[in-house]
Amino acid sequence: MYAPTSTSLPRSGPTSGDDDGLTDFDGAAEILRTWGAGLTPDPDLTVSQWADKHRMLSGRASAEPGRYRTARTPYMREIMDRLSPGDPTQRIVFMKAAQVGATEAGNNWIGFAIHQAPGPMLAVQPTVELAKRNSRQRIDPLIDESPELRERVKPARSRDAGNTMLSKEFAGGILIMTGANSAVGLRSTPARYIFLDEVDAYPASADEEGDPVTLAEARSLTFAHRRKVFLVSTPTIRGLSRIEREYEASDQRRFFVPCPHCGHAQWLKFDRLRWQKGRPETAEYHCEGCDAEIAEHHKTAMLEGGEWRATATAADPTTAGYHLSALYSPVGWLSWSRIARGWETAQGSDEAIKAFRNTILGETWVESGEAPDWQRLYDRREAWKPGTVPAGGLFLTAGADVQKDRIEVDVWAWGRGLESWLVDHVVIEGGPDRHDAWSELTALLDRSWLHERGAHLRIARLAIDTGYEAPAVYAWSRNAGFAQVSPVKGVEGFNRSSPVSGPTFVDATEGGKRLRRGARLWTVAVSTFKAETYRFLRLERPTTEERAAGAACPPGTIHLPTWVESEWLKQVVAEQLVTVRTKRGFARLEWQKLRERNEALDCRVYARAAAWIAGADRWPEARWQDLERQFPDWDAIRAESGPTPARSPGTPQGPRRRTVRSTYMG
Repeated sequence: MYAPTSTSLPRSGPTSGDDDGLTDFDGAAEILRTWGAGLTPDPDLTVSQWADKHRMLSGRASAEPGRYRTARTPYMREIMDRLSPGDPTQRIVFMKAAQVGATEAGNNWIGFAIHQAPGPMLAVQPTVELAKRNSRQRIDPLIDESPELRERVKPARSRDAGNTMLSKEFAGGILIMTGANSAVGLRSTPARYIFLDEVDAYPASADEEGDPVTLAEARSLTFAHRRKVFLVSTPTIRGLSRIEREYEASDQRRFFVPCPHCGHAQWLKFDRLRWQKGRPETAEYHCEGCDAEIAEHHKTAMLEGGEWRATATAADPTTAGYHLSALYSPVGWLSWSRIARGWETAQGSDEAIKAFRNTILGETWVESGEAPDWQRLYDRREAWKPGTVPAGGLFLTAGADVQKDRIEVDVWAWGRGLESWLVDHVVIEGGPDRHDAWSELTALLDRSWLHERGAHLRIARLAIDTGYEAPAVYAWSRNAGFAQVSPVKGVEGFNRSSPVSGPTFVDATEGGKRLRRGARLWTVAVSTFKAETYRFLRLERPTTEERAAGAACPPGTIHLPTWVESEWLKQVVAEQLVTVRTKRGFARLEWQKLRERNEALDCRVYARAAAWIAGADRWPEARWQDLERQFPDWDAIRAESGPTPARSPGTPQGPRRRTVRSTYMG
């Protein structure tokens, strides 16, 4: 390279134009230094090294603002470095618990790509709305707090399409953010880097165009061996969990840490965490080598001395899989005593134990889909009159199943904790081609049911299946009004975060004419509500003596009346959840019929979906109190019977003070 000599530069000394006191020689030298710096390649850093050097955590996006330190979560070092261009691994799978630092590690990778190895990148959240939220709360602070990123990403301007909420342009690349529910976003552009976050919350299909993970990964195929795909998620249900399926196909790495007493290397297991019953603050880990008690304060040194070890052989050598529970959460984040307290608190609730296994242990939940015995349900029936709402019911929903020759409707009453009572079973003769059948269904919306305490309740919301003769269902729903009617479409699969999604506008009329804005269709993950129904039917109940003493039925208890027939009971348990194997050998869950007729189960699922749409799963205490004020003597009911009526439903509980017709929710 040409090296200028002293004669090729102006002599030193001030000139008449040097107002700032710099010499001509100094100015030229500075130009050369700047020019040389521009030719110097970026340092050859790994993602973790880049994060330690350049990443700053914002106070609005992190509980520990300031410079990022990989030493705080040593187990993330190898995972991040696998994402570096120099590592041959193409797919990194991370099945993890909450509060282990995975999100920040993914953001470090985004920052590294922008600064050190620019290229097209696709970041996918479960929905477009979550992608927008992540952009505001995570990506914008990531860029704003790091000068190296701030100077490379165009500033957001209303007229500059280079930096929008879901798109960030930088020299040599672009970051596209989208939701797994958007097929358009998933196939928008080729991508060298793909970050798939919380894949177990992705829908089964993106706009009915296929699996979102498959669609997203297809964007990277043109980059061959230079691509990087990062799949991250807390797991959900065994047989349906995407992240578990990917992890089991990998080399299944576990983080082994040394015992501070004997040095034995082990990966942390929940059954080795022990404490005195009722005293979670005494929780300590017991070494599987020497059985010595390991206190919480040893965790920091254990993490520093830990290493990832493969426990299986991957079918694809370019894929590495990692699993981590919250037992590894750094000191000051999630302690062992809090984990022990969470386990004790979860006892007695399948939902709470399920959440604990998913979010704390980072493990899948094994769904019990065994159908309850209909004869046991028959023996547990309770006495109340047909068409009467028992004392605990606060509002009504209905589920309607449209068949070729009839419409079946079940009306359910709901109380606190989603305790429910079957109030009525209606069969409307004639299929969807019979006009009078729809008139009778409309009349059902205007009907009221007498509550034991004197009020009259109408159906707050009716969910009707669109699986048979959908255009006729849409037309009737449009005429009946969407304030009270919700057309629903059942889809297979579980969705814990949002078992009901929508509504979407469906352009259809009874005659097939296209409309600009049609019926509002809700999509229901029927597997979620079927499994919940079976779980609620199996709940143990207090004895007659315990109820007389004021004991409450468990939340979710399903009460069935004596007037319901054995045929209905057989229908409500007509399916069973079984595990089947795909052609690739992966396990998946599938509901299979035990008998042909299952209308009672379907109607229950739709009525439950109607309660979800009405908001019962998310109501605050004030809303429940508002519902209770429908009954002028509700305080007397509580005083007489405690949380649940001491007498059997249907038994008079004192004189009725007055009759009130409820107009709540319609």
